[in-house]
Amino acid sequence: MDFNDIQNAWNNDKSDNIVLPDNLEKIQSANTPLDRIRKNLKSELIAQGVSIVLIGFTPYIFHFEQKYIVPFFLLFAMFTAVCIYYLTKLYFFYKRLHNTALKTKDNLYETYFDIRLNMELYKTFGFALTPFMIVFLTVLIYDQTSKTTNFVMFDFSSTEIIGVFSAILFSILSMGLFLEWWVRFYYGKYAKEIKKVIDELKEE
Repeated sequence: MDFNDIQNAWNNDKSDNIVLPDNLEKIQSANTPLDRIRKNLKSELIAQGVSIVLIGFTPYIFHFEQKYIVPFFLLFAMFTAVCIYYLTKLYFFYKRLHNTALKTKDNLYETYFDIRLNMELYKTFGFALTPFMIVFLTVLIYDQTSKTTNFVMFDFSSTEIIGVFSAILFSILSMGLFLEWWVRFYYGKYAKEIKKVIDELKEE
């Protein structure tokens, strides 16, 4: 094969992953919001890990009665298992982002959809922890209230039961709204910047 044959073979070799020089700069502009997502996710993973450890010391910080300590740690064990499951998935997501190099359109598309998928995973994580947090708070309040002299176990009026039900419902709804805001603020706005680059590439 002479030089002309080699050149013709090169010209005929087309691939969707080849990036034009004009587009390469635009694709790499998505690295800035991607760096912000990496940084926020790393901070969250550290904060979540520290929070789990601190929650484990709750019975000793608030001086729980001995009879509440074993039920607390049974609940804490389930809470920790759920946290480990989701935080492991988010850690692997962080590692993927850390190793991502935005050089082609395919890289950009895959990274964007991975971000969107894990934003939903983060929301699911938050909702999965909501029942545990409500029970933790209930045990804490119950333990502190039981120390009063006029406390009678399970002696609740209808008004108090409605109040507790309303508080739980409000807590769940508030958690849902907070999660939506948190994910949009820390990750969503940067995902939108990446989506904007994708839309600009489609128009060309």
